Amino acid sequence: MSTSDELPTRTGRRYISARQRGADAFTLGRLALHLPHVLAGLAVVLGISYAVDCLGGPPWWVPSSLWVLSGALTFHPPCERLLARHLFGLRLPSPEEDGKLRSVWREVTARAGVDGDAYQLWVEDGEDVNALAAAGHLVGVTSHSLRTLPSAQLAGVLAHELGHHTSGHAWASLLTSWYAQPARLTWRLLRRLARHSDHLPVGVTAGIIGVLGAVMAALATATYGLVFLPLATPYLAAAVSRRAELKADAHAARLGFAQELMTVLREEREREESERAAAMPLGVPFGKDGLIARLLESHPDVHTRLHHLRALAEDRR
Repeated sequence: MSTSDELPTRTGRRYISARQRGADAFTLGRLALHLPHVLAGLAVVLGISYAVDCLGGPPWWVPSSLWVLSGALTFHPPCERLLARHLFGLRLPSPEEDGKLRSVWREVTARAGVDGDAYQLWVEDGEDVNALAAAGHLVGVTSHSLRTLPSAQLAGVLAHELGHHTSGHAWASLLTSWYAQPARLTWRLLRRLARHSDHLPVGVTAGIIGVLGAVMAALATATYGLVFLPLATPYLAAAVSRRAELKADAHAARLGFAQELMTVLREEREREESERAAAMPLGVPFGKDGLIARLLESHPDVHTRLHHLRALAEDRR
């Protein structure tokens, strides 16, 4: 196992991808699970567009079409840079960080047979080992990871994130979140109105409840109860996300970084166990406990990830 700052010796590309990115089963599953939210968001936009049209504004199809097309802007490089800074809290790497990061990234993308220059490299100021793949071309890594991880282990982390991009996990996550946003905002507004319903006249409150009840009953009848499927979506989406993480681990293993990624995970597990042991005598809560919290976890536990990586490493021997 390589623990030095040198990348593992490579005699040639171990894995060549014919495509820069695609859509695997987990990507399609995420899109399917969030389809009701996306359709609800579109319904909100159509309703607002129709109301504006009735009030003398532009035809309803103009703002609706612009909204549908707006998703493509999230993959435009200038827009991605705005997302990186203001949504994900990333910054451009310093010259020293950029030298190490680009060197490792070139090695990872060369093994994968993809164009590394197509991606934007960013840094998140954080004191843990972490990285992210977002939008269509964003790859971020914490400053702590750059400072403390040897190049070989950093390559394992970045190979995992590249797996999210080439499998389509990153773009699917952004698009479903983007198009579902109108529905989420409307839901928050309705919840706020419900909390302050005691300030509304009794007749208005009763009317709102009656209309919502009638709408839900009609939808439940028309869809044979499928309208209530979004209630289970958080749990199903979390399960799909956990499987997608294992798929990204497998991508790193295929590129030859299984041992390096396992080392990172073991060290993170040891750090968490030390922090948990220090917190217990003080009565300080550490992490999330309980069945519901575990079902909503977006990442598998470290033991599961190590088990899968160990099996993949043994298969390559």
